[in-house]
Amino acid sequence: MVGSECAGRTLRHQGTTTAPEGCFGPGSSVECVMRGQTWALTWAGFCLIGAAGACARPVETAIAPAAVPVLTVPPTAAELRRDLTIFASDTFRGRETGTPDERRAAAFLVARASHIGLDPAGDSGYVQRVPLTRIRLGAGTRFTVQRSGPAKSAREVAGLVPLMSPNSIGTSAKLHAEGDLVFAGYGVARPSGEDDLATLPIEGRVVVVINGAPPGADAARRSELESPNAIGARLDRILARRPAAVIILVTGASADLYEPMRRAVEHGFLQLASAPQPDTSARAGGTSAAPMLMLGKPAPESPLLPRRWPRDDRPQVLVGMRFTAVADIQRTPVESFNVVAALRGSDSALQRNWVAYGAHYDHLGIVPAAGGDSVAHGADDDGSGSVALLAIARAMRQGLRPRRSVLFVWHTGEEEGLLGSVYFASHPTVPLDSIVAMINADMIGRNAPDSLYVVGPGVAPHGISRPLGKIVDSVNASLPSPFRFGRMWDSPANPQRVYYRGDAFPYGERGVPVAFFTTGLHADYQQASDLPSRIDYAKLAHVSHLLFEIGETLANRDARPQ
Repeated sequence: MVGSECAGRTLRHQGTTTAPEGCFGPGSSVECVMRGQTWALTWAGFCLIGAAGACARPVETAIAPAAVPVLTVPPTAAELRRDLTIFASDTFRGRETGTPDERRAAAFLVARASHIGLDPAGDSGYVQRVPLTRIRLGAGTRFTVQRSGPAKSAREVAGLVPLMSPNSIGTSAKLHAEGDLVFAGYGVARPSGEDDLATLPIEGRVVVVINGAPPGADAARRSELESPNAIGARLDRILARRPAAVIILVTGASADLYEPMRRAVEHGFLQLASAPQPDTSARAGGTSAAPMLMLGKPAPESPLLPRRWPRDDRPQVLVGMRFTAVADIQRTPVESFNVVAALRGSDSALQRNWVAYGAHYDHLGIVPAAGGDSVAHGADDDGSGSVALLAIARAMRQGLRPRRSVLFVWHTGEEEGLLGSVYFASHPTVPLDSIVAMINADMIGRNAPDSLYVVGPGVAPHGISRPLGKIVDSVNASLPSPFRFGRMWDSPANPQRVYYRGDAFPYGERGVPVAFFTTGLHADYQQASDLPSRIDYAKLAHVSHLLFEIGETLANRDARPQ
C-alpha cells in the first residue's frame, strides 16, 4: 500500500498507476475506475484530492487495463466540513424529532446515501418509519386548594408544573392526586438540630417542600440546599413516607429549573407509540400508583404555604386545606424516521453478517434565544457523528468492497430518550443476531486533538463488548497518530451514565457488541452556540478515520469479535 499527501488528504491505492489528480468543477465530470466499475462523478460528488473547488480543471489519467487501481480516500476534513456546514445550518432549524425540520434532515441524508451508492435498507426505501406519540397537558388540567370550615372556599393554583414521564403517565387519560396539605418547610435538619420531617404526618397527604435553606444556614450550606442537586435527596426522604403528591417550590440556583421545565411540559414529550406502557392510573384501593410530583415557585399569600410565610416557615399541617390535582393527558400521533442504508459485502459466506454504524441526526429544534440565535444547531451533537457516517460510507463504497455487509443507521429521537435506536433494536431491518458489532458516534468533533472516550467494552452487559474493545485498541495503536482513550465513562458505576444515554445502549442490551465513541462534553453542549464553526475538522476527520478502519477490520475478519 502506498500513501501520498495532497491538500491534507491521505490517498491509499493499490496498483502501479498514478492516482487521479484534480477535483470536479461545476458541470464537469471524470471517469474513475474503482473496483472494476466505471463511475461518472460530478460536482455533486466529492473531490478525490484537495478541497472542493480548489483545483482549476480535471486531469485525465490513462489507466492500463492490466493494472486497475483501487483508490480509497479515508474521511477528510473537507467533506466533513462541507456536509456539516449544511446539516447544522439554520435551514434545518435544529432537527427536532417529529417535525418538518427533522424530515428535511432525513431527506438530506437519504440524498447523500443515494449519491454515494448505498442500498436502501429501511422498511420504506432508505427510511424506517418510527411511530411516536406526543404527550401534552390538555385543557382539563386543574390544581385547586379547597378550604373547609366557616370560610369555606376553593382557589385555583396557577404556575404548577407536573413532572411527567412515560413511567409516571402510562396509559392514563388523566393523572389525579388529592390530599390534605402539609408544609414540610425545607425538608432538612435545621441548624437548631430539628428535623423538618421528624413529626410531620405525611402518608396519604400532599406535601409542600421548599428547595432552599432555613434561616441561620451559612453560605456554604445555603448554596448546597438551594442547588438543583438537593431536590433528589429531599424527594427520597419524603417519598419514603408515602405521600399522595409532592410539590417542590424552587429557590436560589434551583429556581433556574422552573422556566425550562414549564416550557418542556407545555411543548410535550414523545414516546414510542408501539411500546407497552405501564398503567399507573391506580393501585389496589383506587389510590394513585405513584405520587404526582409538581414544580413551582414560592410566593407570599400562596394557599400552598403557611399564612404568615416567610416569617412562619415551621413544618406544619395546613389545617382545613385540601389539594386536588388533575392532569389531563392528550396524545397525538407523530411520524418520525430512522434513515438506514447498506453496503453489501463481497464474500458470499459473510455478506449476511453486518457491521453496523450508528449516529443520531435529531437535535433540540428551536430554543430560547442566546446572543440573538434561537436555533439549536447541534453541530457536534450529533451533526458530527451524522456526517462522519456519510464520509465513512463514501470511503467504503469507493474502496475494495468489504467481505461483510455494512449497515449505516441514522437514528431519530435520541434527544427524546433513544426513541429511534430503541425502535430499531426491537424492529431491526436486518436480523439483529446477524450484526457482529455496532459502532456508535455521538459528539466527535471537539476538545483536545488526541483525546477520545470509548464506552461499551467495560460497561455492556455480560462482557459482550470486551473482545470488540481489544480490536478497537489494536486498530487505534496501528494509526500513525493513535488517540489517548479515556475510559472513565466505561463503567456501570460512573455517575454520568453515558452508556445508558447513547444509542449503543439498546443494541448492547440485546446482545450486540457495542463501542460508543465521543470526544466529550463542552460549554456549547445543547446550546444554540453548538455551531459548525466551532468544530475541529482535523480531529473530526481523525476520529472518522479511526472508525472507518475499525469497521473495515471487523468487516474483513473471518470471525466475529469473541
